[in-house]
Amino acid sequence: MKFCPRCAAPLDGRDIAGRMRRVCPNAACGYVFWDNPLPVLAGLVERDGLIVLARNSAWPEKMFGLITGFMERDETPEEGIAREVKEELGLDTLSASLIGVYPFQRRNEVILAYHVTAHGEIALNEELSEFRLIPPQKLRPWDAGTGMAVRDWLSRRNAHSTAKHAAAY
Repeated sequence: MKFCPRCAAPLDGRDIAGRMRRVCPNAACGYVFWDNPLPVLAGLVERDGLIVLARNSAWPEKMFGLITGFMERDETPEEGIAREVKEELGLDTLSASLIGVYPFQRRNEVILAYHVTAHGEIALNEELSEFRLIPPQKLRPWDAGTGMAVRDWLSRRNAHSTAKHAAAY
């Protein structure tokens, strides 16, 4: 951002609260561009025991990921991820449980990742070009973004499975 959205003055750099910020030099205006990260919702969607991975139309072939989208005004994160799952996959959310919160500094975002159980027939919206259904035991995390949520979900799932198996003996 180069110009003040309030008065159109060119923004200056100034140290505020220990960080360099873009600020309006017009004292009567006082605008500060804080550049705070945006909250992004991510859903590790499970349908009929399989994980849904989708490919955004703008992504290269063979690149698949979780369902993601921006949280909207006046909705909880749980409502937002249910909305995104419905919009992008056409599925109804049965439950959504928080996996974790992850920084995604490359895009100045904070990811709120949920394990979503859903049902229905998959109907992709215009953002997505294809999907894959992956058995959880074949799911592998990736190094960035929502891959950390996949890693944590798999780790908890495996720990729960091991504990359940040990209790059976």
